Amino acid sequence: MRVTSIQIDIKDRPKEENLEYALQLVDQAPLSDLLLLPEVWPCGFFSFYRYQNESEPLNGPTVSAFQKKAVARGCYIHMGSFVEQDGDDLFNTSLLLNPQGQIIARYRKIHLFGYQSEEKKILTPGKEVVVVDTPWGLAGLSTCYDLRFPEFFRKMLDQGAKLFLVASAWPHVRLEAWTLFNRVRALENLSYLFSCNCAGANGGKQYAGQSMIVDPLGRVITEGGEREAFVSAEVDPALVDSVRDDFRTLDDRVFR
Repeated sequence: MRVTSIQIDIKDRPKEENLEYALQLVDQAPLSDLLLLPEVWPCGFFSFYRYQNESEPLNGPTVSAFQKKAVARGCYIHMGSFVEQDGDDLFNTSLLLNPQGQIIARYRKIHLFGYQSEEKKILTPGKEVVVVDTPWGLAGLSTCYDLRFPEFFRKMLDQGAKLFLVASAWPHVRLEAWTLFNRVRALENLSYLFSCNCAGANGGKQYAGQSMIVDPLGRVITEGGEREAFVSAEVDPALVDSVRDDFRTLDDRVFR
């Protein structure tokens, strides 16, 4: 399968312009089985003052536009995340769409970020770990700060996950941690990890970029730089089972 992360250059511009720009990048992306976008790209993660006014329900214009694009491109699209409105609550929500434009998974970010961030004050945390069946194996969905919680990834592993899909708005100031967590979460769970991080800056914060495609042994197959890019590679889904059969560390776990 070919996986492509669309590492968008986030800028402080109207949501409608960001949506149109993201759709253009989807059209320009290499022919892929799976496309990924980063976290809260419609307004920029650090634009907390925009969250309320620019939130939308699942049947809003952003999701509808991407459903049509998934059909047009004939591929799976991990939409990254957007601010979802559900009644009086706001969530940091990521969706996985199939080539028929159907929503096959919705993950509401569980670990909300409070350090020098308003996310934890504005949004409601999700409650459900989400693992979904795909043609390449069960995939677990996660968002940015989730990477710091190994038990969260173990829960996805215990539900059968062989792939992790990560949408992120990780800042450049913590680039070393980003690089470490991407590799370790793949290695310790003997799983693929596909991440899509923001590039550019907004709200006075510089993003790290460095989106990654990491194999089950923690080896980086390819990664982006700090600028906008398509981070793309061919991967073999069968490698997960091969690695797990050969190096059976998951069978030696004591605490489950």
